[in-house]
Amino acid sequence: MADNKEPPPLFDQVDINRDNELEDDDEDIFASAIQDQNPLTNSSFNGVSVTAELPKLSLRDAPDDNSYSTVSSPAPGPLSSPLGMSEDMGDLHEVPINDEATGQSLKQSQSLEEVPTESTETLLKITVTSPQKIGEGMSAYVVYRVETKTNMPIFRKRSFSVIRRFSDFLGLHDKLVEKYLRSGRIIPPAPEKSVIGMTKIKMSGDKSQEQNSSSTEFIERRRAALERYLNRTATHPVLSVDPDFREFLEADMELPKATSTSALSGAGVMRLFNKVGETMNKITYKMDESDGWFEEKTAQIDSLDTQLRALHSAVETLTNQRHELANCTGASAKSIAVLGHGEVGVSLGRALAQLAETLEKVEVVRRAQSNSDLYQFGEMLRDYVALIGAIKDVFHERVKVFQNWQHAQMMLNKKREQKARLEQAGRSDKTTQAATEVIDWEAKVDRGQEEFDNISKMIKKEVERFEVLRVDDFKKQLTEYLETMLQHQNQLIKHWESFLPEARAVA
Repeated sequence: MADNKEPPPLFDQVDINRDNELEDDDEDIFASAIQDQNPLTNSSFNGVSVTAELPKLSLRDAPDDNSYSTVSSPAPGPLSSPLGMSEDMGDLHEVPINDEATGQSLKQSQSLEEVPTESTETLLKITVTSPQKIGEGMSAYVVYRVETKTNMPIFRKRSFSVIRRFSDFLGLHDKLVEKYLRSGRIIPPAPEKSVIGMTKIKMSGDKSQEQNSSSTEFIERRRAALERYLNRTATHPVLSVDPDFREFLEADMELPKATSTSALSGAGVMRLFNKVGETMNKITYKMDESDGWFEEKTAQIDSLDTQLRALHSAVETLTNQRHELANCTGASAKSIAVLGHGEVGVSLGRALAQLAETLEKVEVVRRAQSNSDLYQFGEMLRDYVALIGAIKDVFHERVKVFQNWQHAQMMLNKKREQKARLEQAGRSDKTTQAATEVIDWEAKVDRGQEEFDNISKMIKKEVERFEVLRVDDFKKQLTEYLETMLQHQNQLIKHWESFLPEARAVA
């Protein structure tokens, strides 16, 4: 049986009287973080960078396109590196990795947009490494080391790292949504909570190796998703300089526990009810759309969401089938090895032994193919399904702004009618108050219309830029995935070609 190889790590009712005014932003646009999510390139094992070269295969013949890199093979070896933690963090237990798992006022927003950035020289690269389990049983949780390298003057250092737990990531996301979603910005989605997955982690110490493999795969997928989330946020010109985001990256201390992110907390239950209410509102309320662009984009987003979900489901099936194929190949290698030991003929016994060894090598390649399907292609699709959900959220935020605007208009009409009736009745004592209320609601209507116009303008900018970056990102990652598949096939050919002389000798 082939030695197990470690899979490389890869790369969550609006007040009608709201008085905040939206600014006209010409700078912002959502930028997708194009991270190297190839599990076979520049692998980082608990902070140790490992790169092993394979023969280069390219799907491109354009010599001027030097933005893509050739995929490298994973390097075997144990993944063990202690995490430097302060003693008050408690005992640490490394999560093993095996081959089975490869708001705030809008004025502040305006001031943030005015922060100058160097588009060609600015660096803000974030990696999430070293998942560590702390504690045992149902009180256990996992922490991650967040390492940042930057040349942005807004940060105190050029290189730093902090320890964060999953609830810290969710707390950061909630803060950014509260601040910026209302203005029409697409907030990169944080990974969703998984009660089942975390329960497996909490109880993994008492389970079999197969169940532990499932839990460590969950950990690795979450680690890669957290890294993508932070890098997508880091590429946004406003979110990257947000005080909460900077504190998350460089504050060398334990952040206040974000209890509201717990799925079983009171806030979590209320959030669940609010999501149900939002879903019902999306289904029952149909906005009379006067802008053809939004009508067209809504249809395109819905269609893209359906296609991505179907493709992701197909890739998951492919991953499972290739994983099962690797298991069957390994079982065949064991049986053939036993059969070879019982053969009397020297040449046939040697050929069977060589065949068993070849199948062991093939098993390793099959597992690497399964990991590529999952981490390079499948996780990219999962990420974009979540991004489409974020776009739908900002579209629905625009609908809620429209609802508030229309409610203010309805109330203004009622106040005007009430004032007219008081004037006709000669109620001068009430007329002054009614006139004041009319003026107030007129101001609210004006603010509502301005807010609706601004959020519509912002959404158009962000969605149009997202579409351009999505195409580039898909092209890059799909090309890397196909090149990896070509390298795997090349390895299979070499393994079988090395077996041919032994097979011919028997014949």
